[in-house]
Amino acid sequence: MAMKQLTDSDIKQMIGDVFQPDDAQTRKNVRSELRLSTRIPHTPIAPPQHTTLDLHQFTEEQAWAAIMNLATSGVRTANIITGASGILRQKFPQWATESVLSPYIISFRPINNGSFSVKFKKISKI
Repeated sequence: MAMKQLTDSDIKQMIGDVFQPDDAQTRKNVRSELRLSTRIPHTPIAPPQHTTLDLHQFTEEQAWAAIMNLATSGVRTANIITGASGILRQKFPQWATESVLSPYIISFRPINNGSFSVKFKKISKI
């Protein structure tokens, strides 16, 4: 069964002669009804206090970038999963104590054989 193609006169019959598809008052009323000004945050959203970073399948370079991004994001604590074997398990303690990452870290400790609990310094946004 084919659908009927609507003509201008069909549309005019359905909506009547008075149709204003867009005017300032209608837009204002719609915005007010939807409360758009309260739904869109005007202030930046604070980073979470705690997060988990899983480095499985990351290269050394990708892991370094991800950890630096995390350290400078404002997150206060994180569980960083390096995996029980591999280079990242060995590299993370070195990075945390002997690299440009170390000023961002207050402390870290192993949780188990493949992950660390890390406490980051508070980042002040100026």
